[in-house]
Amino acid sequence: MDDQRQRSGWAADGPAGRIATPFDSSITGNNQVLPARLVRIQHLACLPLWETQLRSEKKSNHTIRSYMSTARRFSATIIPGEEEVDIEEISITEMHDRCNPNNGRLDLFIQAIANLRPATINARIAAVSHLFRYIGHRIPDWVHRPTASRPLPRTLTREEVMRVRRAAQDSENPLAHPIITLLLDTGMRVSELCALETGTIDLADCSARVYGGKGDKDRTVLFTERSVDAMEAWFGTRRLLIQRKNPPNDDVDAVFLTNRVARISTRYVQKMMDVIADDALIPRTRLTPHTLRHNFATGLLERGVDLVSIQRLLGHSNIQTTRIYLDISDQTLREIYHRAQSASLEE
Repeated sequence: MDDQRQRSGWAADGPAGRIATPFDSSITGNNQVLPARLVRIQHLACLPLWETQLRSEKKSNHTIRSYMSTARRFSATIIPGEEEVDIEEISITEMHDRCNPNNGRLDLFIQAIANLRPATINARIAAVSHLFRYIGHRIPDWVHRPTASRPLPRTLTREEVMRVRRAAQDSENPLAHPIITLLLDTGMRVSELCALETGTIDLADCSARVYGGKGDKDRTVLFTERSVDAMEAWFGTRRLLIQRKNPPNDDVDAVFLTNRVARISTRYVQKMMDVIADDALIPRTRLTPHTLRHNFATGLLERGVDLVSIQRLLGHSNIQTTRIYLDISDQTLREIYHRAQSASLEE
């Protein structure tokens, strides 16, 4: 029996049954046990395999980039007596050793991020925690996750929204009007807006299907008549652009194309909004795609739409995320109060 255990990699002198040490140190290459699923691939580079695992869990591209960046920072943290190594080539066995929470690397990493914002610290701890679980360790209880205060959504006033709409309509950029209109009237995320395909929009039905949103979730967004008018005008301009130059294969179905006939990016949208902010006499820091998403949500709440419907329209997986709109700013509260009082006087 002992010979069979050794041939299969099990420790000959270890305990038997469910609490047994699965693999001998001669198999894993270190004194702490690798997860059984990683033993036969322990000599392969770790980070590419971990990235594949993140993608299999349907993490967003933004989350994957953030996790990979944090993992590289953590892995590159040098403890006394070590030399620099090529992080991309570190094997699973070597990463298992580097992630040992008792060797001091985690302590140095936590100290290095201690002065960052609480939300950033928590995001980096979350990334390292995932890596630790993947490699067969866990974050010790002494690692403190600071409480991050959740700021209220920043919104524009009604008068500022009107100025933004006017500036977009008067803009020389033909994309300004349809993009601003969609962001204000649908509550789409900017990443969802950039990923829109012509086959997912049904103007007759006043709707669009958003695929692969945050968390890889699909949902339907609804258009107002104003949104439909803006999109019909844009599609006319888009046809002229395509007649002038064919877009690349990857962008041939993209709804929004730049003058170079390429799909718009989130960076392009923000730069366009900076110009609109200047024209609307609004600080650039106050006009972002997410600000318009907040305006969409608070506008629905003001008009009496229930929280569950707002959750579905925004694509939130957890209604607690949507509940933050109940804690609206004093300015919005004042506007609601004065409108209600004016209506009462008119009656």
